[in-house]
Amino acid sequence: MNRASTHRPIQSVQLKRILRRIYVALGVLLAIAFVGTLGFRIIEGPEGSLSDAIYMTLITITTVGYGEVVPLHTFGERMFAGFISLVGFGNLTFLFTSLTVFFLESDLDLSLRRRRMEKQIKRLTGHYIVCGFGRVGRNVATELIATQRKFVAIDHVETQMDTQAERFPELVFLHGDASDDDLLVSAGIAEAAGVFAVTGDDSRNLMITITAKQLNPQIRVVARCHEVRNIEKLRKAGANAVVSPDFTGGMRIASLMLRPHVVSFLDEMLRSEHSVRVEEVALPADFTPCSLGSLALSHPDYVLIAVRTGKDWIFNPPADFILQPSHAVISMASPSGRLALEQALQR
Repeated sequence: MNRASTHRPIQSVQLKRILRRIYVALGVLLAIAFVGTLGFRIIEGPEGSLSDAIYMTLITITTVGYGEVVPLHTFGERMFAGFISLVGFGNLTFLFTSLTVFFLESDLDLSLRRRRMEKQIKRLTGHYIVCGFGRVGRNVATELIATQRKFVAIDHVETQMDTQAERFPELVFLHGDASDDDLLVSAGIAEAAGVFAVTGDDSRNLMITITAKQLNPQIRVVARCHEVRNIEKLRKAGANAVVSPDFTGGMRIASLMLRPHVVSFLDEMLRSEHSVRVEEVALPADFTPCSLGSLALSHPDYVLIAVRTGKDWIFNPPADFILQPSHAVISMASPSGRLALEQALQR
């Protein structure tokens, strides 16, 4: 079953208000039961019992009427029983009504939010699909949020989403198997920019890659791989890039020893309050070739670093360098700088 939802607490503000009413009604009911038991115990006198007083209170509140085990002779005694009956039964009715509304409201709230999220996903273009919302998937989501990119998360364990309400308050997610065709279609794979296959299972990541490429052959897929021997399988399945945490971790450990300042620089970018990153902007297919200098690429929020031309790199390209539709411009930029660079390159 596929379920779309925002990553909010399951109970909305309305549900919390109803829940508070239920708690108040329970408290009032207990208070009425205590007062009724005490009153009927006094009415019975020394010869009465506590069990008779409790029983009399219960049948009075519920208006069952099996028979008065506590005789009511005076006008005051009967008025007391009438008061307990009216207040108790009214409170009991309110309690059960609130419980009914609570359960109906819960189902209605989930249905409405599911439909709202499905509509929101249909409007997304150029977004990313994060398949697997474990530790790796959540770190991917953190980076996408920091760089102001839209995404849809998918995980077969719904509690993975529910426990992340504070960290990802606006999360849009689908519940189910990310290798399922219908689920990826629901996530908008036809309009998506890329898929992250980052579950903890290599075989599932392989199936996600195959399914994604079948549904959208042009989409970019980055896959996670635990076993190094499975890297080539994922590449043959269509993954554009494969990341092995063990291999990458070993390279990072070596880099911290051999080039600590470079690693510190890259880490600082990831921790920067301004979300500065090394970004790439691919030139569109209809881009008109022109010299780099004619574009006047100067902006306080980005710095041009290099141009990727097929398999080659042109670092610090000169002003007379001719940009082509197949090129990708590499820059160090904030999210606003990346958007400004994308707009400048739309010719």
